[in-house]
Amino acid sequence: MNEKMSMSMEIKSEWIEAFKNVFSLCEIKKSEKVIILSESSSRRVNIEIAKIALGILSIDYTLLEVKSKMNEGPLKVSTGASNALNGQDFTIKMLLESDVIVDLTCEGLMHSEATGKILKSSTRIMNISNESPEILCRLTPKIDMKEKVKNSLEAFRSAKNMNIKSESGTDLIVSVEGSPIVGVWGWTNRPGTLAHWPGGLVACFPGENTTNGTIVFSPGDINLTFKKYFESEVKCIVRNDFITEVQGKSLDAKLMRRYFESFKDANTYAVSHVGWGLNSEARYEAISMYEKHEINGTELRVIQGNFLFSTGANEFANRFTEGHFDLPMMDCLIELDGAIIVKDGKIFC
Repeated sequence: MNEKMSMSMEIKSEWIEAFKNVFSLCEIKKSEKVIILSESSSRRVNIEIAKIALGILSIDYTLLEVKSKMNEGPLKVSTGASNALNGQDFTIKMLLESDVIVDLTCEGLMHSEATGKILKSSTRIMNISNESPEILCRLTPKIDMKEKVKNSLEAFRSAKNMNIKSESGTDLIVSVEGSPIVGVWGWTNRPGTLAHWPGGLVACFPGENTTNGTIVFSPGDINLTFKKYFESEVKCIVRNDFITEVQGKSLDAKLMRRYFESFKDANTYAVSHVGWGLNSEARYEAISMYEKHEINGTELRVIQGNFLFSTGANEFANRFTEGHFDLPMMDCLIELDGAIIVKDGKIFC
């Protein structure tokens, strides 16, 4: 959405209520130092809504906007890791001194190189995805999501191995023991934590040499980097965390291969994170309902029962790259140490 379109959009009262609800769940105190962090390419309407909502809650804030940078890759699309803070030492210093960051950067700070330092300073980060406010409003966090996520976290963190299978041939094994595992329910009220909205997701960031097997994307699975559904089968071979082959003669396979190759960066082929969605209100068909500039795709990551396979940056394995795929897969069987956790879109934990 360009700036002119965004700024001419009528701000609806229900959008403001949704932002107020999230800020209230974050338990932001009037005494806390709050920064609204954005970049020049951020969705302007969301910045305005955040300002209005904080104002209604009588919470003071500082607006901090940095200039968007060109991505290092060949195309300016989803990277999964904001580069907005790269080289911004003064800005990072201000963020370190804050209590709450309302993160409105285009890609979000989750995989940013500066994020670890920011969280260690006890600052908490509330990422609001660069989505249409209509989508955010429809996926306003619900209190019961926290319990759903915590139940999945308990199962995930107690496991040693994760196995993902599908009728189309997916058979992936991930050693998850000792790997960072996070859960996001849509808000954060604890120092040194990060949350994103829309929420409803658990994800593991596997360590080195932990992921092996075969991934087979089937028609109806989702390529969020391209913001489209797979229309044909694509097979990926994974060896020691890295995709070594992208097999298939279809357009889907050709596009993936060309995009991987364009970065000339081995880390582009690496596993970023694996996990599953828990949000029953997220809509599978959403990409069909919006133009590409209207949607960021985060709704599809949290669809209940999807297996989310992602490539690219994994800060816990010390891998950083702007090459990135988020690839929600439907109809997968997910097991932890042999116990069924996800089957036919249903959650068993």
